[in-house]
Amino acid sequence: MKHLFRITIPVIFFTGLIVSCFTLPQLLADFPLHEASYYQKLQDAVVQCQLCPRLCVILPGKRGYCGVRQNQNGTLYTLSYARLVSITSEDPVEKKPLFHFLPGNKTFSIATAGCNLRCKFCQNWEISQACPDEINFVYLEPKELIAKAKSLDRTIIAYTYTEPVIFYEYMLDCAKTARHEGLRNVMHSNGYINEAPLRELVKYLDAANIDLKGFTNDFYATMSDATLAPVLRTLQIIKDSGVHLEITNLLIAGYNDDEGTIRTMCQWIYKNLGPEVPLHFSRAFPLYKLTGINPTPVEELERARDIARACGLQYVYIGNVAGNSFENTYCPRCKKLLIERKGYYISQNVVRHGKCPYCSYNIDGRWE
Repeated sequence: MKHLFRITIPVIFFTGLIVSCFTLPQLLADFPLHEASYYQKLQDAVVQCQLCPRLCVILPGKRGYCGVRQNQNGTLYTLSYARLVSITSEDPVEKKPLFHFLPGNKTFSIATAGCNLRCKFCQNWEISQACPDEINFVYLEPKELIAKAKSLDRTIIAYTYTEPVIFYEYMLDCAKTARHEGLRNVMHSNGYINEAPLRELVKYLDAANIDLKGFTNDFYATMSDATLAPVLRTLQIIKDSGVHLEITNLLIAGYNDDEGTIRTMCQWIYKNLGPEVPLHFSRAFPLYKLTGINPTPVEELERARDIARACGLQYVYIGNVAGNSFENTYCPRCKKLLIERKGYYISQNVVRHGKCPYCSYNIDGRWE
């Protein structure tokens, strides 16, 4: 049974546990506010948020672009701390997607409301494009969350679904507690975060999948109201930190599927991150504000994979296409099948001690 909750009811149940769900007026009234990290106080009670590249200058009583960080009398507060709008204890790690990180393990996955991008193709827009006071929530302090994960025998906490950067303080506190308790932390993020907070966070991360949404500034500006360079810097910092890194590129026909752009992107990954970084080309579907498109043709995804392989990338996957053979892992040297996947689930895994059992080639990832 799958336990995934978008919080809209007074009480939710999952795997034998009962968690209270609080209504909107309680958001600020019944729980302590948490001061934000990474901001600067300016004159006249104005503040500047320094968490993400937007560097929002926020007047008293106002919020930043993400709708989650509010200036109250010259102090910046996060309105999403410990206020969860989505929880599941049954997500396989492959769903993040992380294909080279402890295959077959289930995660304790969480999200709060909000995002610092405005992607027109967002698949979780009901919660990512909502403010914290527009949606009901479950309140869980970091120690409570980790205790619940452990009670369910989950060893991986996943920060996902919306954008973990906007609940940075909560993610960091949870990650520190999880690390202390012997649990692992993984993140699926758009990568739109400044260097200082990212460098603090990666000390407690074990793996990350970063959405590289396109490879031109025009695409980022038009489709996500953002810029490309900060995401590229995030990828480099994560890779250099030793955190296991994978990349997802949602391929949208007619928008970011130009062969030249795909080739340039793959060459950049090869040169700056290395051939061993897994790349997932994911199929797009009409969603949110991009309902006029058709699902990405499978042949275009396979063409993108061919380009990536020709550029030297060793592990290139196709996602959101049921039964496609390119969701499997093959040895780059001997080409033997190593991990067979059926959707998000593992039907075969012969990787042993991080090596191909047929030719002893080292398969990059975290396997044990």
